[in-house]
Amino acid sequence: MPASPTAPVVSVRPVVLPAPGRGQDLQVRVSAPATGDHLPVVVLSHGHGWSMDGYAPLADCWAAHGFAVLQPTHLDSRTLALPADDPRTPHIWRIRVEDLKRVIDGLDVLEKALPGLAGRLDHGRVAVAGHSWGAHSASMLLGARILDAHGHPEEDLSDPRVTAGVLLALPGTGGRDLSPFAAEHFPFMNPAFEFMTTPALLVAGDKDDSPLSTRGPDWFTDGYRHSPGDKSLLTLFGAEHTLGGVAGHHVAETTDESPERLALLQRLTTAYLRTALHPGDPAWPAARAALEAAPHPLGRIDGKQADQPAGRR
Repeated sequence: MPASPTAPVVSVRPVVLPAPGRGQDLQVRVSAPATGDHLPVVVLSHGHGWSMDGYAPLADCWAAHGFAVLQPTHLDSRTLALPADDPRTPHIWRIRVEDLKRVIDGLDVLEKALPGLAGRLDHGRVAVAGHSWGAHSASMLLGARILDAHGHPEEDLSDPRVTAGVLLALPGTGGRDLSPFAAEHFPFMNPAFEFMTTPALLVAGDKDDSPLSTRGPDWFTDGYRHSPGDKSLLTLFGAEHTLGGVAGHHVAETTDESPERLALLQRLTTAYLRTALHPGDPAWPAARAALEAAPHPLGRIDGKQADQPAGRR
């Protein structure tokens, strides 16, 4: 399966969804192939500070391979310049989850906003994806739950309409695994992954050493190790937090730019989404086999099935 676009992609932005109580309406970018019907949907959540205009290497690739990609701009986006003392700031993590659900709620509105897209979406095939904080947000729809100060799980924010996820550089467990800075500024970063039952592909870089954690790169594998199957983990060799450049081509935040690594990520995530949203499609097992057979692989895939228990915290 080629990583480069194979079909013309059409995008429209911003599409505005009313969001009462949010403080401002939700802006969304809609991208889809110019042709084709019964398009599965991927809701893509950006990392801290980004917006609907980021992550073109993934959004364009997925759209070119037959998915409708919907990208909301969350309140932490630099484009919105929300003051640090805004009363919504402590609640942005939850508002982010609500944003993703609002996008799914608004599929009828969103598909009518892009000329020629109305009636072409498959509302029964929905996946969520995200990078960094976006992966944290997306994981909540897959069943992950936040632990309160007493270690008790807070409310279930999962969404039964979502049947698969792609979680890139998903932050790990909280408590003593958080750095003092993260514990002070991101107290919500205390997930319980044992509730994350929806199938997902998690991607981690083996050089992603985050200042948010007292641990090393393996912190980003917690979501895989502590959640029940069906899960897959792609470990990218030599990758840091942007995994070779997922946020965009030649952006300042990319410290490990690698066209080869990015192309592999495009191929594998596309293959995973194809099989996850169309069971029986051989794309994912074929892509796994190709990686395993490569003479000098850029990564490794581990997997577990639904009947395998999660690891313990």
